[in-house]
Amino acid sequence: MPKKPKTASLTYEKKHLELGHTRIIGIDEAGRGAWAGPVYAGAVGLPYDSRDLTELLSGVRDSKEMSPRQRESLIETIQSVALVWGVGSASSQEIDEFGIIGATKLAMRRALLQTMEGGFKPDVLLLDAMRWDTAPVNAIQESIIKGDRHSLSIAAASVLAKVYRDAYMRQLDQQYPDYVFSKHKGYGTKTHQQALTAHGITPEHRHCFRPIQEMSKLI
Repeated sequence: MPKKPKTASLTYEKKHLELGHTRIIGIDEAGRGAWAGPVYAGAVGLPYDSRDLTELLSGVRDSKEMSPRQRESLIETIQSVALVWGVGSASSQEIDEFGIIGATKLAMRRALLQTMEGGFKPDVLLLDAMRWDTAPVNAIQESIIKGDRHSLSIAAASVLAKVYRDAYMRQLDQQYPDYVFSKHKGYGTKTHQQALTAHGITPEHRHCFRPIQEMSKLI
């Protein structure tokens, strides 16, 4: 019998449901630690009254624990099962202007506002180890350490953010083929460092990040 794929739990969602909160949104980001490219955020609200929700989203978990093929195979399922979902981003220029924390919250805001376009108003926001004092909605917030492992809503949001950001970085690879962005996705790998040394810094690099600042002194 094939092994059942690992799936994030609904422990935190169930806790809030028992308190009468039904409009729960999980939010997560992707690309926060990269040296180049935007930071992305996903926001997902699920039909928590569905008894087979974990079966419908079987295999959805921390996106970092999933292969690209697994993430790609599940994104359409997440979008079709979700009551509401959104994806937002903040550019490398916005990261330089607001800092990575401020830009991450800007991407989160954009993703969350997409979920609210049809009149949906969340009463709970489940966040992956984040505090968000400037959230665009008055809702209960819970910051969960390693939330993408322990909340199915956050895990689903993490998959959306990761898939959309990876797609953007593949497009960026076509614009800057010497940097092989499709391989390292803007993170500080040896290949990326070698490309920076050979070809310099692009407008997609985050100049507020210390490695890029140090690199600019050497180029």
